[in-house]
Parts: sequence; C-alpha cells; structure tokens
Amino acid sequence: MSDKFDNVSVGKKSNVFFDGKCVSHSVFFPDGSRKTVGVVLPNSQLTFNVGAPELMEITAGECSVKIAGESEFTTYAAGSSFKVAENSSFDIHTGTGAVDYVCSFG
Repeated sequence: MSDKFDNVSVGKKSNVFFDGKCVSHSVFFPDGSRKTVGVVLPNSQLTFNVGAPELMEITAGECSVKIAGESEFTTYAAGSSFKVAENSSFDIHTGTGAVDYVCSFG
C-alpha cells in the first residue's frame, strides 16, 4: 500500500466529529470519487452511522471495531481493513495510541 495519493485535490475544511476525537479531510480523485483521510484520537469510544457503504483501511495504530449486527469486537491494526454496509453503523475503540485511516465510499 502506497503512503500517498497522486494527482488529487484536498478539501481545505476539516471534518470534525465527536468534539474533535475524530478529524478527517476529503480527498478528491480525477475520476470523481472521494475518500477521507483521518485520525481517531487515543482513548476514544465512538459510534459512526454510515449512509453509503464504506471501506475503512487502517494505516497506523490499532483499534477494536464492532460492526452493527456483529456480537463481538474485532481488532484491526495498520495494514488491515473492514467494510460497513450502507445504512449501518460501527463502534470503534482506540487504546493509548491514535489510529490513522482512509475511508472509501461506495
């Protein structure tokens, strides 16, 4: 996995969620698609509601995630990913370190 995106535009305004516990920026690709690149701060326990399907790629750190309908949390570390169906949700818990991610939609 490359550590950068080439030939993209980046939104200047940040997306701030949960009183600043999660911050991301939108990245726009030449084909019209969009991803967000962000961070979830340490010691956070957050619930995200999603409209469109999402692919969450963990690029640094480690977190525990429970997708709606699952009975237990699963641990994801840098280099791993998980998918969330449209009109669903997921809980994400971080430990003592921040978690960097890339979120793809659709």
